[in-house]
Amino acid sequence: MAFDRLLNVAKKEFSDHITSRRFVIILGLLLVISAVGAHAGIESYNNLLESYNQQLQHVQDIDVSGPYTGWMPEKPSILLILSPMMSYMTTLGAVLAIAIGFDLVSKEKETRSLKSLLSHPVYRDEIINGKALGGIAALGFAMVLALAISLAILLLFSIVPTLTEFAAILIFGAVTLGFLLAYFAIALMMSTIAKESGNALIYTMVIFFAVSTLLPVLGAVAGEALAGDRPEPPQTAPLPKEVIWVDNGGYSSTSVSQSVVYEGKAVEVDPAWQQYEDDMRAYSERRMLISSVTNLFSPQMNYFTAAMAVTNPRIATVIHSPLDSMPAETPGLAEALSQVWMNIAALIVFPSAFFAATYVKFMRMDIR
Repeated sequence: MAFDRLLNVAKKEFSDHITSRRFVIILGLLLVISAVGAHAGIESYNNLLESYNQQLQHVQDIDVSGPYTGWMPEKPSILLILSPMMSYMTTLGAVLAIAIGFDLVSKEKETRSLKSLLSHPVYRDEIINGKALGGIAALGFAMVLALAISLAILLLFSIVPTLTEFAAILIFGAVTLGFLLAYFAIALMMSTIAKESGNALIYTMVIFFAVSTLLPVLGAVAGEALAGDRPEPPQTAPLPKEVIWVDNGGYSSTSVSQSVVYEGKAVEVDPAWQQYEDDMRAYSERRMLISSVTNLFSPQMNYFTAAMAVTNPRIATVIHSPLDSMPAETPGLAEALSQVWMNIAALIVFPSAFFAATYVKFMRMDIR
């Protein structure tokens, strides 16, 4: 395989993509929605920032000897502005990726131009790899434009991201590109298998529906069915799970499984409730494990999980907690990404597997 011939094929495919009417229409719609989503995200961010400033002013007025001493509200991150982008990327972005790849090879079969192309001094591996690289470059071009518009709108509203936030934005773009490549790889493989572009599009849409909608539902059902019976709470009345200290004889504990101090006396929690809490945690972990393993085969779920860890790590931590417990502090970017490394790996493995299958099929394809 000669690198120069590979690049020539990739350049031709990239040029064909960005000049095609289909790509321009979908890209234009994607950019318009990106701008609208960024504007809506900025409005939500400004509302949260105003609420933060009010809470900060309220904290300054609180008595230093009161129960909230030392508590500080959390300042909202500008990464929340990217949250609206996730919703339309899972639909319109996937449509763009499918539109690029579903007829890359099947169109060549229908016009019988593939045979004449192979008559030139170019090999099969250079053709299929060049087509894949050209499609990847087109998707990368679309992703860069969408992020550039979002950043431009941020700067227009005088919102300047820090270096850490800018790095998170780039990671968000990389995760989004990985998601787009998943459906591009599916479309390219179906284009190689099918004899006609119409059939390739139908096959791709069937897989799109299966992995985006049907698979997460089956994962939730499997989690409920295989996790066992849900633990039943004991009949005795529980003590409060979260209590706040009161000056005249108040509670001072924050967990069911701990002792509670009431009017200076330690009161032990019912052991039955301690066992129920342990059983419920184990049941939730089993259900989450089964559902998470199933969702690894869904690009939508992997993208949502990974993107949420970047844009809203606090909520992402809650989602991964068996009992949906809110963390005391917002985890950093590295910590949040470490919790979703399997989903990020799945976004890499998923398109790679389809690209490999496409390569093998194209190399063995009978072209007459």
